[in-house]
Amino acid sequence: MRQRPGTLAVLVEWAAEQYGGLPALRFRTPGTAGWTETGYTELRTAVRAVGRGLLGLGVRPGDRVAILAETRPEWTRAHFGALAAGAVVVPVYPTAGEEELAWVLADSGASVVVCEDEAQAARVAAVRGKLPELRHVVLMDGGAGALPLDALPGPAPEGELLARARSRRPEDVCVIVYTSGTTGLPKGCRLTHRNFTAVDGATAELIGGGPGHTTFLYLPLAHLLAQLIQLSALVEGGTVCFFGGRIENVVADLAEARPTHLPSVPRLFEKVHASVAALADSRGPEARARFDAAIRTGLAVAAARERGEEPGAALLAAWREADESLFSPVREAFGGRLRLAITGAAPIAPQTLDFLRACRIAVYEGYGMTEATGVITLNHPGAVRHGTVGRPVACAEVRIAADGEVLARGAGVFAGYHNDPAATAAVLGADGWLRTGDLGSLDVDGFLSITGRKKDLIITSGGKNLTPSLVEFALQQSRWISRAVMVGDRRPYPVALLTLDAAEIAAWAGREGVQLDGPPARHPAVRALCEEAVAAANRQVSRPARIRAFAILDADFSVGDGTLTPTLKLRRAAIADRYAIEIDALYERK
Repeated sequence: MRQRPGTLAVLVEWAAEQYGGLPALRFRTPGTAGWTETGYTELRTAVRAVGRGLLGLGVRPGDRVAILAETRPEWTRAHFGALAAGAVVVPVYPTAGEEELAWVLADSGASVVVCEDEAQAARVAAVRGKLPELRHVVLMDGGAGALPLDALPGPAPEGELLARARSRRPEDVCVIVYTSGTTGLPKGCRLTHRNFTAVDGATAELIGGGPGHTTFLYLPLAHLLAQLIQLSALVEGGTVCFFGGRIENVVADLAEARPTHLPSVPRLFEKVHASVAALADSRGPEARARFDAAIRTGLAVAAARERGEEPGAALLAAWREADESLFSPVREAFGGRLRLAITGAAPIAPQTLDFLRACRIAVYEGYGMTEATGVITLNHPGAVRHGTVGRPVACAEVRIAADGEVLARGAGVFAGYHNDPAATAAVLGADGWLRTGDLGSLDVDGFLSITGRKKDLIITSGGKNLTPSLVEFALQQSRWISRAVMVGDRRPYPVALLTLDAAEIAAWAGREGVQLDGPPARHPAVRALCEEAVAAANRQVSRPARIRAFAILDADFSVGDGTLTPTLKLRRAAIADRYAIEIDALYERK
């Protein structure tokens, strides 16, 4: 194996020497048709320009440079330019609320903020009085008078930048990633260059890739998974292809981009599955029966080939028919070249995994957390166990504590929380094992299963300990339900708050001729659909965990209303406060 770069500060310099004119970034240019490519040599030039400009602004080694933008190629240039200048990058979710935005910028002590456009710069200006360390606001897209990212005034000499980049050490902090903060304000995880290179080295052979391979990126680069995937692609000489900027067009972008690698949250795969299943439903019972039969055929062929066997003639003939009518079009929806997809952050529906496996689309579940540089375990080609999140990667160890908590240690474990030694001591402990806060189990072959969050445990007034994520996941297997929240702490039994998948409900209403004149949540037929979903979920869980009553909310949870974090995790306390009347009513009905 070739010598890999020792720090992220010199990564782009190293990659340009290795891969030269090969395409590094691929993206849409506003106002033009098609895609634009940037080679590795050209990327190096752009990163040097950003780095020299930041030095010219007075950025010193260890200064914090925040990036407040959607996923786009300028994010990548700003990221590696700041690292080359010796700075510590602070990613900020563009969806973060004003309180969180001010907190992250102030707590990190950011001296420079790179904003996507004037709208984001205005948000920074609104809280600037709380940011005594902030000296400059730089814009990716800006009008007259703005500091432009691609042409910062008074750039330092190139030799000064290169010397600064080479001076960074593996143990230096390179990124402070703020956790989502489901309770209280987020904490800044200090991640070193060594953390990143260790995780990348441990996963490179598992993920594969290289020249000629394309990784499609639509996840927010403020999230660690997107940063890791980008790092892996660039170290291996692949191409990072950015989505067009509109999340609703991701599937169309995929078909055009034709990636070989796709990191994604489960929702994208589940929506594709639901759309294809809904199309079969719309064509009547016979079409749905053919759809189900095709999935069974695809799974049988996949299982045979995984055992090293060749399917029999009859099975192979049935598969070819199903492949022509169903599987091949689904693969083409993902671009037709997809070799590997990785998903995490939340469990994925088993039926969706079966659907994709039948279609010959390999999706691998993994598990990690920011405090462990994003990856602890991973299913991968040659080591897959469905229903688990895989075995520990080479740089990680995992064990289960006496109370069921997952513990991890290794080279990916972070350097601690920024400005919070007490929280650091609590999560790492004297033994150096990271307390993940997740509950899980290891099987005899070392595959990890996650069963819930330790702090989310519900204890009923009768003393029953319930794990809400198990019930919520079962409820969310219904295509009609977008989100489910189990409630029941210090209550006699569990109840649930449900939100609807608006697109699925609208499609169902159209097929069935149901008039939804008012809010769908209040329609008796919609409630009947949810009653069926609750009954199906209750059959999958223990008797004490079964939902006894539920309410359908008129609107979904969102980052804007404070019920979701920027990474779309539930803020349970906020939800309980916001919907206290609805929750109390569920207990009054019994």
